[in-house]
Amino acid sequence: MHRVSSLPPDLRDEIGTRNLIVFDGECVLCSGFFRFVLRHDRTARFSFALAQSPFGSRPYRALDLPVDEFETNIVITRGQIHQRGDAFAHAMRALGGPWRAFYPLRFLPRIIKDSIYHLIARNRYRIFGRYDECLVPDDALKARFLPGGWG
Repeated sequence: MHRVSSLPPDLRDEIGTRNLIVFDGECVLCSGFFRFVLRHDRTARFSFALAQSPFGSRPYRALDLPVDEFETNIVITRGQIHQRGDAFAHAMRALGGPWRAFYPLRFLPRIIKDSIYHLIARNRYRIFGRYDECLVPDDALKARFLPGGWG
């Protein structure tokens, strides 16, 4: 696990203390995760960025992750950077309410949770599909994205 404090200073400053989800806007599954969080995040705990955006690709580069195939969402909560299954678990914890029940998934052995995550990630476009274009947000939705985090 990485901490926001380990990121380059300019990126660290732009993220600040926000909870952030960086997701693949072309992936139907990943975009579905974003829409789920958006719908249930009634107190606007999270900010967002598309992985394909100028801002969104920067955390991937800083973490030495590929920027041509986004096989993981990045979720930042409490100054910690989470990937794969841990990203989902920590996002659910931050949402609170009944969604916290998914947080214990974080404690599954890494070999199990990462194997399942990678199996789904490698086949996500074939199973769930791919958007030809990212969704077009209205002004209220754009306000939830970090500067440069949209298209």
